[in-house]
Amino acid sequence: MTRTPLTGPSVWQGNDIATSRRWIRDLPASAVADLDKALQAVKDRPWQEITRADFPLPTLGPLFDDIAGELENGSGIMKLRGFPVDRYGEDDLRRLYFGFGSHLGTPVFQNRSGELMRAIRDEGAHVGRTYGQVQDENKGTTFLSSYARTLTNGGLRFHTDRTDVVGLLCVRQARAGGVSTLASTPAVHNAILARRPDLLEVLFQDFWRSRFGEEGTTKETAYPLPIFGLRDGKFTSHYSLTFIEAAQMAPGVPKLTAEQKEAIDILMQTAQELCFEMTLDPGDLQLINSHVTYHGRTPFEDDAASGHDRLLLRLWLSMPNNRALPKGHEILWRSIEAGRLRGGIQQVAI
Repeated sequence: MTRTPLTGPSVWQGNDIATSRRWIRDLPASAVADLDKALQAVKDRPWQEITRADFPLPTLGPLFDDIAGELENGSGIMKLRGFPVDRYGEDDLRRLYFGFGSHLGTPVFQNRSGELMRAIRDEGAHVGRTYGQVQDENKGTTFLSSYARTLTNGGLRFHTDRTDVVGLLCVRQARAGGVSTLASTPAVHNAILARRPDLLEVLFQDFWRSRFGEEGTTKETAYPLPIFGLRDGKFTSHYSLTFIEAAQMAPGVPKLTAEQKEAIDILMQTAQELCFEMTLDPGDLQLINSHVTYHGRTPFEDDAASGHDRLLLRLWLSMPNNRALPKGHEILWRSIEAGRLRGGIQQVAI
């Protein structure tokens, strides 16, 4: 098949986007009073039960429309600055953030036990036992699930999450490190097209991934899905090397071919070349469209004694203006038509 370069504002290179302000917004000063008022009305409610109707923000409609438009039809990234995180305890912050997020999209589950908001922090040495680990018999090492890796202080490789939009509200930042790295996946597509069109075609073919750490509790649950996809001129990429590596440990899963390994290598190399770093300060909300953005993280060091122990609150949002996805992506997203509720982790009966 003949591939052509992708166009539009979601195609950006790190050097250019880093000097742009199109992806930065400031929360209006008047919004703080609206947030306070809405919060007071739900202070006796569990944050998980708060709906958009429970948390009215009548003056912020244009801001929500602007954000949704920039994420789906613009650069695919956003930093919204000015959340008064120092005014509230964690419980109230969860109420405020969940109510705010419900105006942007519909929160979807982030794990198989019904979690709608995750506190991203270093949880210590137990994360593998709690959130998933297996022994890699080939290497003789312990392999952590993607979910477990998120809750360490280690770096995270470029990946996407299983949702239209990922929201990360920075409550506290680490003493050092913990910087977000972002890359435009349409730009990665174009660069590989120019360098190695043969490997680009490989990325449009199936790669087996494991559900380990998501619906599955073992590495044996696996499924095939291309890394790149196109429908109606709209691009999407779903990628996590951790899920691919986990599938390779499962019996019956085809081993990666030499071409597939080379395609992954050029994908990671190109994303690194084209990325930029977004530093989050307390009160910053980072929003990224998973279909057109890879994100990662540098390692970090906490210092709780000085109040620098990293804490981000994460929402996964299904967006009302989301794009149509290619046939075959139902295996991951369930619904592939535009404007449909989709994504998140399917729930497991206990």
